Amino acid sequence: MTTVRTATLVRLGYDPAASEQRVSMTTASGVEYVPRVIADRIDVLGEQRRTFPVVVHTLPPSATVDGLLGLDFFRGVRVTIDFVEGRITLA
Repeated sequence: MTTVRTATLVRLGYDPAASEQRVSMTTASGVEYVPRVIADRIDVLGEQRRTFPVVVHTLPPSATVDGLLGLDFFRGVRVTIDFVEGRITLA
């Protein structure tokens, strides 16, 4: 599933602590139960998803990203990763 950093969702006005839905997530330290929130909209790589479920987790401080796109985001599209050009395209 697509994962978004807790601080990012809070900054956008969501309250992960108020979420009644929890899902299990396997991390390096074991299994954790994390909030699942419905994001109004996600825009990434020219694609848009509305009312899209995301899980909320505290990513390590060294991670310089706001989240991780899961396979759920890419369902129904063809993903091409070009390592030579450093480009990801969706079709």
